[in-house]
Formats: sequence, C-alpha cells, structure tokens
Amino acid sequence: MLWKFFSGALLGLSASLFNAVPAVAWADDVTLFYDNPLIFYHGRWDASPGTWWASSGFNLVVDNLSSLTLNLGPHTTSPLVSLGVSVNYNAVYTFNASAGSNTIPLSNVQAGPNVVRINVEGWQNNRMNLESIVINPGAVVLPYIPSPLAFQYIGDSLSAGVGEYQGQYVPEGVDQAWPLLTSQYFKAEGTVNAQPGAALADIYAWGNVHGVSYQFFRTEDTGFYSTTDHNYTTPWNFALDNPKPTHLVIHIGANDASQNVSQALFIQTYMDFMTHLRTIYAYQPIFVFTPWGWPAADGSISYYYPGAYQTVVDQRHALGDENVFLVNTTGWVSWEDVYPTNQHPNVEGHQKIAGLFEAWLENWGLRALPFWPSLP
Repeated sequence: MLWKFFSGALLGLSASLFNAVPAVAWADDVTLFYDNPLIFYHGRWDASPGTWWASSGFNLVVDNLSSLTLNLGPHTTSPLVSLGVSVNYNAVYTFNASAGSNTIPLSNVQAGPNVVRINVEGWQNNRMNLESIVINPGAVVLPYIPSPLAFQYIGDSLSAGVGEYQGQYVPEGVDQAWPLLTSQYFKAEGTVNAQPGAALADIYAWGNVHGVSYQFFRTEDTGFYSTTDHNYTTPWNFALDNPKPTHLVIHIGANDASQNVSQALFIQTYMDFMTHLRTIYAYQPIFVFTPWGWPAADGSISYYYPGAYQTVVDQRHALGDENVFLVNTTGWVSWEDVYPTNQHPNVEGHQKIAGLFEAWLENWGLRALPFWPSLP
C-alpha cells in the first residue's frame, strides 16, 4: 500500500519536474549561478545565499560529468567549511572548502546521469555562501527529482554527529550520524535541525542563547549570535522546506535535564512545541524518542525524565492526535557505543542506532524505496 502511493507520487513528480525545468547543455564550461532553478537546495539557507544548520546543502543531476567547481562567497566560514560530498548516493567523503574557487574531487562518476549531493557537515563553522557552480563543457544538467520520503529530525548533539566537548567527534559530522544513515537506508531525503548543547526549553544552555523550541522556527542555528556579519535571526519560511517532510523524528531533553528544567516544565514545553509543529506539519507522523541515556564503564546507564515522553505521547493522543508514536530506545546504546570522555555515540554507535531505528520503522510499516527517483 505504501509503495503504491509512493510509486504514483514518483511518476507524477518526475513528469511535473521534467516539464517545468528543461535540461540544459553547453559547449563551454557550464556555469550555474546561485539562483539557477536546476540547483536543488535543501535545509536552511539565508538570502546571501548561505547555509545554516548541519546537513543543509544542495543536489545536482549532471549527465556527462567530469569536473565540478564551487565558487564560494565571503560569508563562507573562514578558514574553511567542511563539506560532505556524495556521488550517485555512494559513501560521503569530506572536502574542506573556503571562500573562492574550490574544485571538488569526484568519485563514483558513471556514464549517464550522475547525482551529486553536497552539504555542510558541522553544527558550527558550517556556512557555505554559494555564488556559482562550474561544470565541465558538454555537461547536461537535469532536474533533481526528490524522494517522496523525507525525514525531518529535531534534536541536540546526540543527533548532530558530534561530541559536544573534549574534542571527540565522528569524522564526517552529521553525515555519519544516525539520522542521515536512516534516511539513506530508506532512500529518503533527510534534514537535521539539531543543535549541540541546546535545551528544548528556550533557555541559555552550554553556550546556546536560545533553545530548540525557539531556534527550530528560525533560519539560523544558534551560532548566529557569534557571527559578526549575521548576528540576528530571521523566521524560517516553511514553504521553503525542500521537500516537505513526510515524517518527523524528535530526540531531545538531555540539555534540559543538565540545566535543571523540571519534569513538569519539560513536559509542558514539549507539548507547546508539538502544538506549534502541528500548525506547520498537520498530518505527518511524529516519532518521539525516549532517552537512550548516559552509559558508564561499569555497564550502568543513567536516564533523564523517566515517563515524561510517554506522557507527551499520551497527552497528544488525548487531544485526538493519534499520529504521534513513542520510540522506546532503552538499551539501544551501551558503553562500547560511545566516546568515553563525553558519552556521545561514536561511529559504530551511530550505525547501531540507525539499524535499530530502521528495524523499528519497518515493524511500524515503513518500507525502503526500491530506487532513488533521480537515479533509477
């Protein structure tokens, strides 16, 4: 049943996009300026245009691809911004870019159409100010067809692919974290709005001047306050969600607990946040993660807000919103799955969490698509 719906959506979306934006080929270098409609932007971009939040970036489909150069403007993080690059949905690799001309090394290029995905990997130093993209002569640029499955993830450092202090990070940031691993498995688009150190409550926490209940509705991540050229926030236009999420996943609360937010206030904040989300995403399933806790070397695990997440789900159901689901992550993460100095998931830990969530979603009824629409 799910696939019948998605296959129809694929056909309709494919036809509409190819009719709307024709393919273009050039005899000289192909230059796409930032406002070219063949650039498929995703995540949060400001008007410069520049990225905010880890995972924001763009996708391109290029036939006869052999070279690709990014020309980045002055708002790009100095001295560099780490970009995750994936060609034809293969493994992501890191390229460190800076303002000016950046020739991206390409791997897994094939004859025929190639899908290039580029995003910012980090939760900080993550501003890519795109001016233009230059591709080899003879290239044919095609419209990108997004997957009809699209996950929106909301959270803190446990979803962003980082250890928030003492220098321990997964090497490729958000691209190696469980949210985007899960999206890749289902052949789905994925957007991660997760800010390390931030509480859900709109309070100061670990260097964040706002909580996620405020910041999620802004274009900028919480790094705005230390950015000299952009130390302000602007409301995010949710009509620009690209594509609009079909499923929402929330894993948050660790920093509320560390800032001594009471359980009653945390539940009320979560409920208010859900009410606000439903004004934007009226029908999408929302998956509420319980904490997997903080593992210790002796095998023990400490948890926060016991029962609070079940209460939130129960209260949403009582309001008639049956499309909210509790994901009980108890036991998902052990000492071997985390960095010892900060108890955040390591590379293998993120892979384990992704596998467990994928199994949970399949048991719930979701199935991976048989192919990516832009690369059948």
